[in-house]
Amino acid sequence: MKSFRSLALLPLILFLYGSLFAQPAGLKPGFHSGEYEDLLFLNSMFYKDSLVNGNTVGKEQVYRFVYRSPEVGLKNRWDLWLRDDRTAVISIRGTVQHPASWMENFYAAMVPAQGEIKINATETFRYKLAADPKATVHAGWTVGLAHLAPDMTEKIRGLMEENKISALIITGHSQGGALAFLATSYFHYLSESGSLPGKIPVKAYCSAAPKPGNLYYAYDFDYITRNGMGFNIINGADWVPETPPSVQTFSDINPTNPFKNATTLLGKQKWPANWYLNSVYKKLKRTPNKTLHRYEKYFGHKIYGQVRKTLPGLQEPIYAGSSNYMRAGSPIVLMPDEAYYQKFPDTTSKVFLHHGYEPYLYLLHKIYGQHPEKTD
Repeated sequence: MKSFRSLALLPLILFLYGSLFAQPAGLKPGFHSGEYEDLLFLNSMFYKDSLVNGNTVGKEQVYRFVYRSPEVGLKNRWDLWLRDDRTAVISIRGTVQHPASWMENFYAAMVPAQGEIKINATETFRYKLAADPKATVHAGWTVGLAHLAPDMTEKIRGLMEENKISALIITGHSQGGALAFLATSYFHYLSESGSLPGKIPVKAYCSAAPKPGNLYYAYDFDYITRNGMGFNIINGADWVPETPPSVQTFSDINPTNPFKNATTLLGKQKWPANWYLNSVYKKLKRTPNKTLHRYEKYFGHKIYGQVRKTLPGLQEPIYAGSSNYMRAGSPIVLMPDEAYYQKFPDTTSKVFLHHGYEPYLYLLHKIYGQHPEKTD
């Protein structure tokens, strides 16, 4: 009799198990070339040479335009789209032809991935972008996020309260891709902290993006987007993902790394070996430290002076003493071939030739195939 009762309960048990562990309808883990193509179209709509026109976009899904933010901070802007499967999409604009927008990129000293930024006398942006206290991120893009995040959070919270969305995709191209990294981390930890009406899964497509933070930030981002929820899409001919330049000092490495306290080990060697090896070690340590000092001087303090002309109330943050920039996200490399270079030949007169939407779309189609328009 007990076995029959257990069998009767089996459908209910399977239903509850599926409800607990199923992905929200429509949001699937993994890189989907059609989904990325749709998002590339959305990202392009900030510009005159947009790949599409109109308020409805999509081949894999139908995306409906909902909202465009005003320009804030250092000329940042974002769009909100809603998909038919109750997925919201935050699309973040990249660099525009304005000095303030470029200053955001050049403001490349690092700040801690947890902390606060004093925007002006009355506004302070408190943020958590990684759990590891060793994680650091790009100062300029963190300032950009500080101006974008309140509006983004308000809109997403409202949609969640109205039960209109069950998932979130964050995307951007170029500077927008860098900001998409940080915004993904921000919403993940905002959701984890209970600051939203519930937990919401977040998926990231960071296109043509420069490096957003140090090794420990990259570890954290890859961990929170594990199982196919965070992607870094790169054209192998594009130089922007190579930036900002990285400087690794001995302070950037784990405390158990033998290089951290090599002087103790070298001191145990016999003379003159210990004298010679200590001399070499000090030179190796001194050179990157000097480079880091110059990095913070020119890409921190001096650029902040220029940034403050646009944001006079912005208080200069305390820099993290690191410039060990690393790539983050699962890499999706769009590798150029001979046919690509015939269509997009290298030329020093067009430095952003390989960085635009057209070459990314060309390689996506060449490698993954084109995606027919959705008809149903």
